[in-house]
Amino acid sequence: MSEHLSSGDLVILKYCLAASLLSLLSTLAAPSLAGTAPPARICHLPGAEEGLRCSTLTVPLDYQQKTGATLPLHVVVAPAFRESARPDPVFVLAGGPGQAGSDVLPVLHSIFRRARATRDIVFIDQRGTGLSGKLDCDEDNLPENLSDDEQNAAVRRCLAGIRAPLAAYTTDNAARDIEQVRLALGYPKINVWGASYGTRLAQAYARAFPDAVRSLMLDGVAAPDQIIPAAGRDGQAALDTLFRQCAADPGCNKAYPALRSEFDSLLAKVSATPVALNLPNPRTAEPLQMSMTKERFLNTVHNVLYSALDGRRLPFLIHSAWQGRWAPFVARRNVGADLAGEGGTALVLHMAVICAEDYPRMTPQLLAEDATNSFLGSGRVGQLMEQCKSLKLPAVPWRAPTPILAPSLLLSGALDPVTPPRRAEAAARHIPKAQHLVVANAGHGISSLGCAPRLLREFLDAPARQVVAACLNEIPAANFQVGSAGPHP
Repeated sequence: MSEHLSSGDLVILKYCLAASLLSLLSTLAAPSLAGTAPPARICHLPGAEEGLRCSTLTVPLDYQQKTGATLPLHVVVAPAFRESARPDPVFVLAGGPGQAGSDVLPVLHSIFRRARATRDIVFIDQRGTGLSGKLDCDEDNLPENLSDDEQNAAVRRCLAGIRAPLAAYTTDNAARDIEQVRLALGYPKINVWGASYGTRLAQAYARAFPDAVRSLMLDGVAAPDQIIPAAGRDGQAALDTLFRQCAADPGCNKAYPALRSEFDSLLAKVSATPVALNLPNPRTAEPLQMSMTKERFLNTVHNVLYSALDGRRLPFLIHSAWQGRWAPFVARRNVGADLAGEGGTALVLHMAVICAEDYPRMTPQLLAEDATNSFLGSGRVGQLMEQCKSLKLPAVPWRAPTPILAPSLLLSGALDPVTPPRRAEAAARHIPKAQHLVVANAGHGISSLGCAPRLLREFLDAPARQVVAACLNEIPAANFQVGSAGPHP
């Protein structure tokens, strides 16, 4: 038969056979849980309006040791609204790494209300997150007046006290966990939706178990070769775009004609020495003494850029801080913790993944390139590298990506500071059946915006069909905030 195949067909056939063999070997390496669905209980969790089905699945800690240690995996199923549900559910993979599936339950209503009409929606607390043996440090409760060095020392002390075998908490093992959930719940094929780091996990799962995947939906796509902490170039591009848009907007330019220089002045100030602040706590109105360090300043700015709507408030925050009014900036800094899921991000799991999978590929050249002409600089990555050295985790070998043949919908925001469209384009080179949709006025996360939930449902119903996505162009740019009262009309 091979004499009738083109060279391109032979390449695809070779990769298909390799992927199928990898899937078979991965399945054989772990005990099959098919037909052993764990007992489910009705549970009421934050972010969900109704009772859902919760269960705990026991999976191997190390898939190479069939009789070794195990860990509990927390699974939540939101059953389809219709009794005649389709047999292929949507598995939701959260971001981070370190975010639990149960932390993103609000997407049931913001993203998957249409899809849930005919399909179960399944959430997994990735090993080491949420109710799946969360691995964490209590860094959110550190005193506000600590320096950056003191904060990092506290994190290192926490990491040194962790006794869990962190080498087992890899993306590959998390992908094997997903397969065990699929087998235990009896689904023949699944559709996988992942956001941010969840797109890395989704791609790993699709490559390890290609026969189990009906379709992929990847929002804020991490490229296969992307090193997550190396965010300097993309963060700087997002900030530069915001400055240009403010300068082109009459109201914003009038309110903040020297925005870029004010930002540069603030960054130089906090870089030279932490700014001591005495102000009412934005949460409680009680007196608050804190130090605005370089790391706190940069983390807040970078975090604001994730959301295009939030980014339109950044000029006001910068200008207010430049004038010495830090309260709005501090209030925005607190938002991440105030609005996080009940459990919050599992910092130790985050470090376990990053230090085993990303840190080993962070070369001095890449570190220098990432820091050049970037407001983020190299400080944060350098601190991370020091923390990774202390963990002494074995490196997970990087494998060249093989093709993913499942129909895939890739979503990008043009203003995304961490996974902009260029990352999805790099991933799509290994996904022949990929459709890539870019939203001009969006940042990190597309699925809940405008007509996107409807497009996801249409894609799920017919993954091979071209998605007509002109409606995404109707998502408007938000107005800039030009004063304390909020955005101008």
